[in-house]
Amino acid sequence: MKLKVTALSLAVGLLWGGAMLVVAWANLVSPSYGRAFLEFCASVYPGYMPGTGVGSVITGTLYALVDGAIGGALLAWL
Repeated sequence: MKLKVTALSLAVGLLWGGAMLVVAWANLVSPSYGRAFLEFCASVYPGYMPGTGVGSVITGTLYALVDGAIGGALLAWL
């Protein structure tokens, strides 16, 4: 059985981007929520700073979408 690269890439990208969006948005509402996770993401994604506003949420989400899509494509290809 063979996995479709584009389908898994899209699915993983949307899942990881959605997770990042939810955690980053919840962190804006409650600053202690998901702090360790977001600080880890900030160490991986250059330019992302958790808890600094809506622009930061969008930046982190876009990084996560691209990162998840690349990871999903590599997983399906292997």
